[in-house]
Amino acid sequence: MITFAQYLRKSATYKIFSTLSKELMHFTLTIGQIAQMGIRMTERIFRDGIDIKELFAQCERFGISSLPITLSIVGMTSIIVSSQVANEMVKQGGSGLIGMLMTILTVREVGVIMSGFALISMIGSSLASELATMRVTEQIDAIDVLGVDSVGYLFTPRVLSGIFMMPIVVIIASVFGVILGGVASNIFSGLSYRAYFTSVWLGLYMKDLWVCISKAAVFGGTIALISCTFGYFAKGGAKGVGLATTKAVVWSFISIVIWDMIFAMLFFF
Repeated sequence: MITFAQYLRKSATYKIFSTLSKELMHFTLTIGQIAQMGIRMTERIFRDGIDIKELFAQCERFGISSLPITLSIVGMTSIIVSSQVANEMVKQGGSGLIGMLMTILTVREVGVIMSGFALISMIGSSLASELATMRVTEQIDAIDVLGVDSVGYLFTPRVLSGIFMMPIVVIIASVFGVILGGVASNIFSGLSYRAYFTSVWLGLYMKDLWVCISKAAVFGGTIALISCTFGYFAKGGAKGVGLATTKAVVWSFISIVIWDMIFAMLFFF
């Protein structure tokens, strides 16, 4: 005779709630794991200091190596947006506001979000796969055996390079995006460069610049911390490396979107 408990376990409702509870538990544990690694890294910085040579190497990787793809993505996005907006603004008699609109949009959102997506795709995935490979090939274990703190050695230069370099990347990409927006507006709507660049500064304030820089620093640190954490705890050989990289990319995308919403609610609502 089937008991009520057995019947309940076979029901679709129980399976749905069971799956949701497992996913919620996994989500909570992952958040805790990322936070724990961030705290451990901060403790190592105050205790052991920073390897400046390794920090510069990671800064070059995070900034210079990622700049071409970042400029490409931000620039193409600006061209796409301005090509669609400029014509409509000119038809409605708002040609004097196109530069202002593109600048606000680029500085507040497009520049930093698209730069974040580019860095996740190129640098975040690279960091996760690098540390995951080191884990499955026992290189991290060897570092610990030698008496070197693996968290401080591996995390600190990578996370700090994200914090320091992403604002620089975002500033360059945003300027590039605004310029290409003017070029696209001229090509697709006939708007003069003088009219476009004269209106660029009309709606831009120091608050927008500081929020953009702060947001970029948070994005860079978050991307590097998440990518390093998933790579650090990888297991299962080559399959584990791929899984860790995938999780790092997905979590990084979700995280920067959540951070972007938080910044928007704090400073612009």
